[in-house]
Amino acid sequence: MLTLGLDKYEDIFRPLLFRLPAETSQNIAEYALRHQWLWRGLGPITTHRDKQLESEYCGIKLKNPIGLAAGFDKNCEMIPSLANLGFGYLTVGTVTEEPRAGNTKPRLLRIPEQRAILNALGFPGTGLVKAAHRLEEVQHLTKSVPIVVSISGTTEDQIVRCHRRLEPICSAVEINISSPNTAGLKVFQQPDNLTKLLDAVNKRREHPLAVKLPPFVASNSSDGAAQRDSVLALAKVCNSAGIDAVTIANSLPTKDPRMAVGMGGMSGKPIFNDMLDMVRTVRSEIGTSPAINACGGIFTGQDAADALSAGATTVQLYTGMVYRGPWIANKIGRELSYQMQSRGFRSLDQFRVDAAE
Repeated sequence: MLTLGLDKYEDIFRPLLFRLPAETSQNIAEYALRHQWLWRGLGPITTHRDKQLESEYCGIKLKNPIGLAAGFDKNCEMIPSLANLGFGYLTVGTVTEEPRAGNTKPRLLRIPEQRAILNALGFPGTGLVKAAHRLEEVQHLTKSVPIVVSISGTTEDQIVRCHRRLEPICSAVEINISSPNTAGLKVFQQPDNLTKLLDAVNKRREHPLAVKLPPFVASNSSDGAAQRDSVLALAKVCNSAGIDAVTIANSLPTKDPRMAVGMGGMSGKPIFNDMLDMVRTVRSEIGTSPAINACGGIFTGQDAADALSAGATTVQLYTGMVYRGPWIANKIGRELSYQMQSRGFRSLDQFRVDAAE
C-alpha cells in the first residue's frame, strides 16, 4: 500500500481529487489526516534516512531540512499524522487570537497547468484557545519532529498574546506579517512597526523566532526596486532584533476575478525562481545569520538543492504536497540525497558553502 501511495498518487489519487473543487479536496485530505490511526507507525517507513541530510535550524536538530509550510494544518489538528510523513519539521497554523471565518468562497483555486494554487482563505481558524489545547496534547511529538507554530494578528497585543501562550508548548514560533489575503497585516510591513512588535515579543522570548516576509519580484522597474528595498528593510529589522530566522516568502498577491475577493496569493512553481532570487538577495544583505527558510515552489530534490545553494537553511512546502502527494518529503529526501552524491557532497553545509563563494 505504501508503494502504491508513493508511486501512484499523481496517476490515480490526484486526478480523482482534482475533479472536485479545491477546497473540497482540501477538506477530504484534512479529514483523512485527522484520523491518526490511518498513519500511525508509518514514520520509520516513510522517512528517508540519510545521516548526510541531518541539519540544524536555530539550534533545533532536524533529521532533514524539509519542512511543511504554514497553512496546511491551520488548526493544529493533524500533527500526529503529519509527523509520520517524513518531514524534518512541521509549521502549523496560522493561529490567530480569536476564531475567524476567513474570506468568502470561492477562496481556493488550483491552476494545474502551472502547478500552482491561488489562495484567498484569509486565516480561517478556531482561534488561540483551541490551538493551544491541541498543541498541549501532542507536545511530546516535538522530540522527534519539531513543531513550529505560525501566528498572526492585526495588532501588536494580539500577536504578543498568541506568542506568550504558544511558545512554551512548541519548538519555535513563526510570525506571519505578510499574508496577502488578510486585511490589516501590512501595518507590520512598516519597519518602525515591525521593530516595536519584535521588541515586545523579545521581552519574554525563550524559543527560536522566525518572521515570514512578503515577496518581491525580480524587476528593473522602479516599482520592483521599491518592493525589493522594502523587503530588505524588513529583513534588516529582523536581523537587528536578533530574530533567529526569516521565511522567504509568502505567496505572491495576484488578481483573479474567479476569487470572491478578486485576488489571492499565488503559490507553487510560478514563484520558484523569484523565491530563489529573494533568498540570494536577502542572504547577501544579512550575512550568515539569521537562518533562511526557503518557501515557494519547492517540488523536488533539485528544487531543494537550488534553494540551499542560494543560501537557505531549510525549505518549506505546501503546494508541492497537493501536486506530488503526502509522501513528498520522502521523495524530496531521496532526490536530495542523489543530488549530494552526484556533486560529491557529504553534508548540507557544502551547498551553503557554494552559496557563499
